[in-house]
Amino acid sequence: MQLGTRWPVGGDVPPRVPEAVVAAIREVEAELAEVDTAQWRWTLTWLEGRPVVELDDGTRLRVAHDGSVIRDQLD
Repeated sequence: MQLGTRWPVGGDVPPRVPEAVVAAIREVEAELAEVDTAQWRWTLTWLEGRPVVELDDGTRLRVAHDGSVIRDQLD
């Protein structure tokens, strides 16, 4: 696993992140419109060359082998 970067909710997504993942990030952020996320951050890592993006609340977005974006919740 390779560490990428962190950025705030609503901030600029790193340019290497595929558009499908960016769209999924924006979808999650839209669902959180009523939540105070001022202190929350996304963390980008790379696993087997594919991005894994995790929000401070445990929401995780990752790219599957077939290129689809999978969303799950870490406990």
